[in-house]
Amino acid sequence: MSEIFKDFDDRIERITSKRAKLRDGYVGRVNKDGLVVFRPKRRAISVSPRGIAMVLFAFIFFKALIMSHLGINIYLERIDKLHSGTIVEQAGAFIMQPDPATLWVAGKIRPYIQ
Repeated sequence: MSEIFKDFDDRIERITSKRAKLRDGYVGRVNKDGLVVFRPKRRAISVSPRGIAMVLFAFIFFKALIMSHLGINIYLERIDKLHSGTIVEQAGAFIMQPDPATLWVAGKIRPYIQ
């Protein structure tokens, strides 16, 4: 008798799980045999321009913070060391190169760090 209850509970759990997935939207399709099957809609990954801008500003601030803490000469020496390393280190050196925005922000926050 307990096996029957276990099968019933398993089926209830599957139905509840499927309904939860269908709650956010679904698409109905007709199979070759005429059976209508409902499947959850796929969620498209959306990236907002505001989110990208925030990540970019945070990265520029991070680079400026490191640059103002170490000083421009030591920072450039470490970037040069990365240029002679592995491919991953070379990619890091390319990304961490000083740009005008980073230099400007580093100049503004340097008095507060020392």
